[in-house]
Amino acid sequence: MIYHLDLPLSSKDVKQLKVGDVLYVTGKLFTARDKAHQKLAKAKNIPFNPKEMVLYHSGPLMKKTKNRWQVISAGPTTSGRMEKFEGNIIKKYGVTLIIGKAGMGEKTKNALKKYGAVYASFPGGAGLVAAQTVINVPAVYWLEELGMPEAVWILEVKEFGPLVVSMDTRGNTLYSPKEYI
Repeated sequence: MIYHLDLPLSSKDVKQLKVGDVLYVTGKLFTARDKAHQKLAKAKNIPFNPKEMVLYHSGPLMKKTKNRWQVISAGPTTSGRMEKFEGNIIKKYGVTLIIGKAGMGEKTKNALKKYGAVYASFPGGAGLVAAQTVINVPAVYWLEELGMPEAVWILEVKEFGPLVVSMDTRGNTLYSPKEYI
């Protein structure tokens, strides 16, 4: 099935998604790689609300023109590196959709099922395709502290995709859990 969904996703939206579905989303994403995940895991308060957005494993290449940020490339990064943090991030922040590449492991699969979230894959090597869906960059957090690829970027997107649902709320996955032990 192919879905075109607006963010934030409702619980009904999330529960209807099954492994193999194709998805395009419109709304806000926040990027987070390794260092951002570490910071989010430890933080008491953060300056944005992850529950209203989608978590995207990406370290975008950005260019500042006047007072605006422009996305040059925003391809996905390998999600497996975030496995040790992701269950806690899902629980703590109420994230319902995670986007990345190469899948995640058993801990994430269990958290997706328990808290009603899904993981979707974006094609690796398609950073320009992702960048072309960004219509605005309303904010960036921790840029000075973490650097460009590790900072949290808020990206407003239109028809971001194609995404393939790779792990769903029922515990189904396209990945072998042994890959992320």
